[in-house]
Amino acid sequence: MNAIIIEDEKLVARELTYKIAEIDAEVKILEVLPSVKTALRWLGENAEPDLVFADIQLADGVSFEIFDRFQLNCPIIFTTSYNEYAIRAFKVNGIDYLLKPVEPDELAKAINKAKELNKTKAKSPIDLNRLVEMLQVGNVNKPIYKEHFLANHRTSWIPVKVNDIAFFYYEAIIYLVTKTNEKYTLDMSSMDELEELLDPVKFYRLNRQYIVCIDMIQSVKSIENSKLIVKLKNPHQTTEIDISRHKAPTFKKWLEK
Repeated sequence: MNAIIIEDEKLVARELTYKIAEIDAEVKILEVLPSVKTALRWLGENAEPDLVFADIQLADGVSFEIFDRFQLNCPIIFTTSYNEYAIRAFKVNGIDYLLKPVEPDELAKAINKAKELNKTKAKSPIDLNRLVEMLQVGNVNKPIYKEHFLANHRTSWIPVKVNDIAFFYYEAIIYLVTKTNEKYTLDMSSMDELEELLDPVKFYRLNRQYIVCIDMIQSVKSIENSKLIVKLKNPHQTTEIDISRHKAPTFKKWLEK
């Protein structure tokens, strides 16, 4: 089964490609298309794929624009960060979805449904106007935070659960350190980007260099000029991180939540 991925986040596309390969080796990803423009060009120059994975919000528009232009007969699986209310609403229209971060079980179900549709040659029942209308109902801005990161390990990638992460730090590149003291690198451009993907109840940006999990904080010590030093738990007990006096009050409030 030939498929394409329409996704503007490089890391998300890479994780999705990895998970698809793990779940079903018969699904071949022909191309990852990062925008409405590139997807329109690709579909205009190539035969229709057997399956499309499409994010909804892209950098240069929404993916519905693509399917308005090309009336595809293949199944389309939308990936989205919208909340469960909106998801349930457009699932009624017979469109499968992957809620970010992608869960392997949901991915497997979606691929199996796509295979069944292709076997029967049934057209995927897409009603784009109804889908857009449904997505506008309810609190669609509820944030969805990452549950896994795809980390670099030598010449391969490995999925790391967020619950296993002690902290992240930046030294020319971004490092992920686990609670068992394993260290990996991430393909991300900035700590600001990373911070947006993390649940602020569990993780805190101590300074420009460090983002730490609350479970790993051993103690906090006040030093000169109202600055703070955070000491981490074993096996990171030698790690001490400075917090400026400007961030100290908000950090204390965060610890008390």
